[in-house]
Amino acid sequence: MSRTRLLLVLFGLAEILNSSSSFAQTRTVSELRSSIDEAVASANLPNAWITINVQDATTGTAWYQKDVGRSFIPASNTKLFTTAASLHLLGPDFRYETSVWTDGEVSGGILHGNLIVKGSGDPVIGGRFSDGDLTHTFRSWADSLKGLGITRITGDIIGDDDFFDEDPLGSGWQANYLNDWYAAEIGALSFNDNCVDLTLIAQKENMPTLIEWAPFMTDFIQVDNATRTVEATLGITEDYTRTPGSNHFVVSTLVPEGRRETESLTVRNPTLFFVHILRDVLIQQGIAVSGLPVDIDNLSVKPSYPSSPLFSTFSPPLSEIVSVINKRSQNLYAEQLLRTLGAHFPAEGFVRGSAASGWASTMDFFRSAGLNTERLQLVDGSGLARQNLVTSTMVSQVLRYMFNHPNEDIKKGFLDSLPVGGVDGSLSSRMKGTAAEGNVRAKTGTIGAVSALSGFVSTAERTHLVFSIMVNHYTGSSKSVRNLQDTISTILASHGSH
Repeated sequence: MSRTRLLLVLFGLAEILNSSSSFAQTRTVSELRSSIDEAVASANLPNAWITINVQDATTGTAWYQKDVGRSFIPASNTKLFTTAASLHLLGPDFRYETSVWTDGEVSGGILHGNLIVKGSGDPVIGGRFSDGDLTHTFRSWADSLKGLGITRITGDIIGDDDFFDEDPLGSGWQANYLNDWYAAEIGALSFNDNCVDLTLIAQKENMPTLIEWAPFMTDFIQVDNATRTVEATLGITEDYTRTPGSNHFVVSTLVPEGRRETESLTVRNPTLFFVHILRDVLIQQGIAVSGLPVDIDNLSVKPSYPSSPLFSTFSPPLSEIVSVINKRSQNLYAEQLLRTLGAHFPAEGFVRGSAASGWASTMDFFRSAGLNTERLQLVDGSGLARQNLVTSTMVSQVLRYMFNHPNEDIKKGFLDSLPVGGVDGSLSSRMKGTAAEGNVRAKTGTIGAVSALSGFVSTAERTHLVFSIMVNHYTGSSKSVRNLQDTISTILASHGSH
């Protein structure tokens, strides 16, 4: 499924104008509580567990509380914990370094040895920060090699991903997720969100579609084209499967005439994908490579490193990466960030660079924010796992801590990363035409029968509030849940107005 289409499915077009207009603007906190109670009662969610916590962002005074001590699955509200801890511990100006090394010598334009790429978890190598130019970084490396006089490499292109542990998936991820971009494999070397992008272009009816590859066709991925063009009046029917343990896909999607569909398919072994594409780009740029792409984990003898790399590439600052995580709900980036914490702040008794080490390294931070960490259960960094359990009180405590953070750059990096109601990210189509539009800054969260919205809102009296709304175990459409969240957001934003 394409990333753009999935976001539309998850977040949709909320229809909240009619539902929110039926609730009178409130003047007192007592009236506000009654209005929220009425909204919950009118939401038609009879089977759902609902928790709501609203507090003054500065003082912590409770404005509204419902079931705030019960543990809920937070879905992507987990990212609030991941990004808050990362900004606090690493700082908003932190940058990932990816370095290029050799274990050989250069003479006569020939590198007699291997070219080694050592990753530290940078999730953004690809087109995200280069105007969609997927291989920009690799071409710049080719230029750097030529600048060093290298036009031929006799050895292999080795990917060193040992900065992270060897577990490529988040704990508790369901098997049916694993072909889709939001469950991409995790690794210290990542390229193009660890996906290959296939664009299916409809032809004449009953003919196979044309498939265009991004970045380009590679023998690392095998695709059987079982697609078919169907009549223009029909919708797109997505259908793709992968042979377990391989990068062999069968794509059977039906695409209507005149349409095109881009599908981002996850790759197995991101490190090998990274060095495969790098090797191909180097050859395209005129650097001959005699050896093969190799994952360092497949070597019985590890290469030796000299005192310094040939050159390094640095990511954008963490504040910009966190913005992608929260506004676009980018799971891979959140998982990379969690393991980065586990590598930079390894916790005793845990594997360095693991998700478990990452969360263990954050517990002092969460305790300083007032959380009862004995009841805090976090197993992945993105919220895709259903084993994550938090209370709305915990979410609000994290939000309040970041709102009052003593470092203004950290506070700004966190608040600016959140989607704005009716403006951008996963809230771009929600809350339009209400007092919450352009006001609410909040993180969405959606997995099966789970929906969450937590963040910040300013009342009409300019009182800054934090809020957390989580709904679990609901049946039927998620639209009713989103409408409730948006209605409550509007009640809060309208409070005190005349």
